[in-house]
Amino acid sequence: MENTATHNQANPQEEMSLKSKVGYSFLAVAGFTGLVWLGNKFIKKKVEDKAQSKSFEDGTPQTIAKQIKMAFENDGYWGTDVKALRKVLIDIKSKAQLKQVFDVYTKEYHRNMYKDMSDELQTSQYDEMLQIIAAKPNKVGQVPTISQYSAWAKRLKAAFDKTYGFIPGTDEAAIKAVFNEIPTQLDFARVAVAYQKEYGDKLMEALKSELEYWEYPEYMQIIISKRKA
Repeated sequence: MENTATHNQANPQEEMSLKSKVGYSFLAVAGFTGLVWLGNKFIKKKVEDKAQSKSFEDGTPQTIAKQIKMAFENDGYWGTDVKALRKVLIDIKSKAQLKQVFDVYTKEYHRNMYKDMSDELQTSQYDEMLQIIAAKPNKVGQVPTISQYSAWAKRLKAAFDKTYGFIPGTDEAAIKAVFNEIPTQLDFARVAVAYQKEYGDKLMEALKSELEYWEYPEYMQIIISKRKA
């Protein structure tokens, strides 16, 4: 009887040993989890540091992504620096480079670049930026295509549709940006064809109605100064 009772009683050493094993197992799991967390944080920090270091190099996707974010932030002032954003997007050379910029922006800021753009811009400005993006060639060095002419025409229409609150206006800077991009007088004529096909209006008449009479010759001089073809 005594032997049976003694056998059924828990051995203190075995009980302590079991508790120790459970405790060590818990600590091991907690320690492993902590190491994983620290490892992920370290990797994330290294990625961010690498992106930051590359953001000082002109023309890299990291630099362009940072410039786009800075245009949205506008040095803390209300609104977006549209001129800076336009310039950055125009300077992107191809759809391939644009994809790299988008990926870097997502990784660096954990946000969708196009969603931020739609939140920051007026409708006409957003349409203009989308056309800048849509008209990018697949690779660097391609000659203008029909889609490029259509994109330029749509950007001009977006500039004509600019509003200041409830007051209609014109985005002259957007018009000038398109005029500076168009490489030749022949290309400008093809943009005019694309404009009329898209909107049923003549581009030259639209320009005259949107620009002040003293502005029109100045803008047309940009086109006249280009080579013919």
